[in-house]
Amino acid sequence: MSRFLLAALFLFAGLNHFRNPQPYLAIMPPMLPFPRELVALSGVFEMAGGAGILLPRTRKIAAWGLVALLVAVFPANIYSAFHGMTLNGNEVPRWILWARLPLQLPLIWWALRSAEMPEEKRKEGDELNSPPLPRP
Repeated sequence: MSRFLLAALFLFAGLNHFRNPQPYLAIMPPMLPFPRELVALSGVFEMAGGAGILLPRTRKIAAWGLVALLVAVFPANIYSAFHGMTLNGNEVPRWILWARLPLQLPLIWWALRSAEMPEEKRKEGDELNSPPLPRP
C-alpha cells in the first residue's frame, strides 16, 4: 500500500508539471537556464520514478532515481524559502516554504523503504523488523 501511495504521489506531481507548470516555475532559481525545460524534465523523471517504483525489476533503480531527483530539486525549495513564492497572484506564506524543506527527508526514506519492501504482504508492524528476502 505504501509503495502505491508513493507512486501515485510522484505520478500525479509529475503530470502536474505539464498540466500546471507555474508553481514549479515560481520556485526555479533564476540562475538556472531553460526553466520550462527543467520543469518538464523533472516532471518526466517524477513520472518515471513513480511508475518504476511499482515494477519489481525497476523498483530499486527507480527509488534511487527518486532520491536523486529529490536532492536535485532541493535547491529550488531552498530558493523559494529565502526569496518567496507567488501563486496565482497570492504570496505563499514563508512558514509553509520553510516547513516543507524537512519534508524531503521522509520522502527520501519512503522511496528507499519502498524499494526494499517484498512483494508478499507482511503483518502490520513487521516491516521494519523482518529479515531481507533471500536472493535467488
